[in-house]
Amino acid sequence: MDYSPQQTQSSASEVFGVFLKLGLTSFGGPIAHLGYFRDELVTRRKWLSESAYADLVALCQFLPGPASSQAGFALGLMRAGWGGALAAFLAFTLPSALILLALALTAARIESAVGLGVLHGLKIVAVAIVAQAVWGMARSLCPDRERAAIAVAAVILLTFAPGAVGMMGAILLGAVAGLALGKGIATTGAHLPVPVSRRVGVAALALFALLLAGLPVLAGLGQGFALADSFYRAGSLVFGGGHVVLPLLQAETAGLVSEDAFLAGYGLAQAVPGPLFTFAAWLGAVMGPEPNGVAGAAIALPALFLPGFLILTGALPFWDRFRRQARAQSAMQGANAAVVGILGAALYSPVFTSAIGGMPDFALALACFVALIAWKAPPWIVVLIAAAGGAALGWAA
Repeated sequence: MDYSPQQTQSSASEVFGVFLKLGLTSFGGPIAHLGYFRDELVTRRKWLSESAYADLVALCQFLPGPASSQAGFALGLMRAGWGGALAAFLAFTLPSALILLALALTAARIESAVGLGVLHGLKIVAVAIVAQAVWGMARSLCPDRERAAIAVAAVILLTFAPGAVGMMGAILLGAVAGLALGKGIATTGAHLPVPVSRRVGVAALALFALLLAGLPVLAGLGQGFALADSFYRAGSLVFGGGHVVLPLLQAETAGLVSEDAFLAGYGLAQAVPGPLFTFAAWLGAVMGPEPNGVAGAAIALPALFLPGFLILTGALPFWDRFRRQARAQSAMQGANAAVVGILGAALYSPVFTSAIGGMPDFALALACFVALIAWKAPPWIVVLIAAAGGAALGWAA
């Protein structure tokens, strides 16, 4: 089966145009984004075969980082080289990032009861959205007693060691437990050719490690470096889905962003198209110490995306060999089970404890959860419902 893109290659400008359309219309989260990509690029434009796309998606879901953005980056790379990769990233990311930045710059001016109620509704909808993510991830990533136990162990560990260190420890212990369980199954498939040499792949992985180790050292030189360090570290640990960035960023921005502003921005990020990682633009803008505003967003946004792209670039030349290793699959299964526990802990604190102040708040959160789970309502519709409900609660108060 042909794994190659069509022989006619695109220009970076064409890739930008295609992904700008996707960036403006792709609502619904990473799984939905991958469906949009398939419809536009495999079915309609025939940039690559169905098998090639499936193999690429498997790689992006296996690696840490934002799966849909990584897939878009790789598709742009395969179609138009490094210029195409950059064009795909910018076009898919900027629409939602600019919307969230504009909202962040105006949110502080909202003082009316209805306006504050809308922001409160956005905090409430975050409860439903994170609960949906935990529900879905638990069903797929913790399908047996052993992996469910790993998830519970991660919650227990975070009880005694909250914050980024506890999360890193939980993921590491989950990977070790996964290796011990040995449930991984080596996968096979046709070769996925990509325009990345092994030398470039190794260089990308070396740069990833250098930044992960070096940015904490540079953080003492100023708040700009500290900001880049926090968001880069969070982006390096996102296993299992984009929603996992929530507890990681909450740990990294504690004391710099209020819980109210944090959850309101997370709720807004569900209502805009494009990747959830553009939440970083909101956080960089509303952060207390400078650089914040536009400068803070310009630092936080690329810092959160960069590690995922470096890991992807490093993995592409070695993916065919790596996926045949059952032990690697076992470690990742354990790590992903731990991630479910991390997100479950975040569902309680700060999401639930900060958003739910009484029975009316809980009723609205429950209605949003049912709309997502039972009615299969699009997240952006549920966000609008929650905002309206929050406005009504604010007006009634």
